[in-house]
Amino acid sequence: MKMSPQEFLDWPSKSITLLAMSGAGKTTLANKLPKAKWFHYSGDYRIGTKYLEEPIQDNIKRHAMSVPFLRELLLSDSIYISNKITFDNLTAVSSFLGKLGNPALGGLSLQEFKRRQKLHHQAEIAAMNDVPEFIHKAEDIYGYKHFINDAGGSVCELDCPDVLETLAKHTLIVYIKIPPSLEQTIIDRAKSDPKPLYYREAFLDEKLAQFMSLKHYASTDEITPDEFVSWIFPELFKSRLPRYEAIASQYGYTVDANDIAEVKGEDDFIRLIADAIAQQQS
Repeated sequence: MKMSPQEFLDWPSKSITLLAMSGAGKTTLANKLPKAKWFHYSGDYRIGTKYLEEPIQDNIKRHAMSVPFLRELLLSDSIYISNKITFDNLTAVSSFLGKLGNPALGGLSLQEFKRRQKLHHQAEIAAMNDVPEFIHKAEDIYGYKHFINDAGGSVCELDCPDVLETLAKHTLIVYIKIPPSLEQTIIDRAKSDPKPLYYREAFLDEKLAQFMSLKHYASTDEITPDEFVSWIFPELFKSRLPRYEAIASQYGYTVDANDIAEVKGEDDFIRLIADAIAQQQS
């Protein structure tokens, strides 16, 4: 969705999609907007509670069944297993994605890892395609004036133009760009606390082959799960930047993460986006 700064300011019911790498401040920014006026839609939350809910629960049950005490209770219907996914706690989603590597160390085989990656890919597409419906429901049912879509960091990797067209038709897309001064901080943080991530299959295949050759591994079962995640993150970071920039150039606008950090509330947020629109038009 493209518009002039004044059209944006006059837009009575604003619908905005935030795109960025993890750590750029998307969720922190969304939480600064008044909850009485802004409906907060989280792509990752929708994925976990709707499209991957059953696979996530099945994964937890599979682990529980390996414990004799829990196995007996599950088989006798004495207990049940339920997710507790919230906007602020999406651990169950990342745990399902898992890490490639030695199963004895909690890793996944390459076949199982790719299976889960494909499920996440399908779920993320579905979650983003749900945005127009939720924009309508947010106002029609709950009376929210504005809508913020906190999109997952891997939206740029879906390779699904229809999703971007849908988001651009119904929302104003804002890309939060991490300045060079913060890039290494984001990379170091991710390497020190490796988390499961989604990768395009072609990217995964290319980088995994490089990693296996570099480490002289004959099988992915030899990989320490955190080792691969830490190694690949800088490569993933570099590969995503031009993808985000291409989306912003074609469909939306770009703001700086440093400026986002200075936002105190709704007025600052609105002014920042209006300035970004004006800057791009000039």
